[in-house]
Amino acid sequence: MTSTPQRGASTSRTAPPRVRLVDVAREAGLSKTTVSAALNGTGRLSPAVREKARETARRMGYRPNATARQLRAGRARLIGYVVGEFAWRPWTYLESPYFAQLTSATAASALRHGYALVMLPAGSLHSEWADLPLEAVVVADPVDHRVVDDLLAARIPVVSDGSVDGRPGAHWVDVDAEEAVHGTLEHLAAQGARRTALVMSGSTTRFHREVLTAYRDWCAARGCTPRVTVTDDAGNGPAVRAVESALTAAERPDALFVVEEVSPPLVLDAARRHGYDVPGDLLVVCVSEDDTAEHTEPPISTLSLQPREIAEAGIELLVAALENGDEAPSGRLVATRLLVRESSRRPSRTVAASPQAECTSVPPT
Repeated sequence: MTSTPQRGASTSRTAPPRVRLVDVAREAGLSKTTVSAALNGTGRLSPAVREKARETARRMGYRPNATARQLRAGRARLIGYVVGEFAWRPWTYLESPYFAQLTSATAASALRHGYALVMLPAGSLHSEWADLPLEAVVVADPVDHRVVDDLLAARIPVVSDGSVDGRPGAHWVDVDAEEAVHGTLEHLAAQGARRTALVMSGSTTRFHREVLTAYRDWCAARGCTPRVTVTDDAGNGPAVRAVESALTAAERPDALFVVEEVSPPLVLDAARRHGYDVPGDLLVVCVSEDDTAEHTEPPISTLSLQPREIAEAGIELLVAALENGDEAPSGRLVATRLLVRESSRRPSRTVAASPQAECTSVPPT
């Protein structure tokens, strides 16, 4: 009599044997050495032989033993990735279009070079990565140097922003914040803006500090009163509140430069709620990687920080350091891109000849 298995009773299954290199060689009718060379892209093999070996391996589900390969090479080929901001909410950065693009591009670039990316929570502590066989780490937008200091002390190469310039084992990729800010403000001034308000994060990253300095310097050089509104937290809600605060100042701005990351349509909604016509009454430029900006009515001008280019440059610097064993610091500057759309153009208005003519206004209360 055959017994019926009871519900919940465990049943053992024998896992199929792992396909070995010798099995692939036997199936393909090739030597083990030939198959190994074909799969590793080495040796003098004809395209037909190389393709036959690879197709056989794929069909049989062959996968190299990663552990054995690492032991032979003495390397794990793992690159860590950590974001300095949002440490109080470790994975919040994944909701940001900028960091989402930066993260995916970093992972893709690392993989193209034969490395896997290990994502760490924002503001990672030493204990969270100390036992991982990381060969290098990307530290995006550090708010301080604790993580960078710990990694360099452990002799792990790092790529970060320009604040690490000159430190052995530290490499950097950055944007010229001053040039980006001044270029954007000059564009707005050329369109007739005289009272450009800045909405930005209260973050202490190098980028945000440089943005604020560049804005104030530009205003001082032109006799304009700085109009700065700082958000009290990350996310669309706090950013929209900051935008509304700037729009309801005693002296209404005629241009808005939003550096805090926010969904662009929400900026337009806030402007309309407070009686502004964009671009008739208010010119708008957002620092944003959000694709919705080009589909709003009117389309919103954006300043892109080029996260994909930053990611690729960072991985290239790290891979060069790892493959060459060179600890000498290196860096690269990535150009930003101002995409001018209808929200910051006033084609029907006559722009004043002198951008400084009306730049002596009273600061908002």
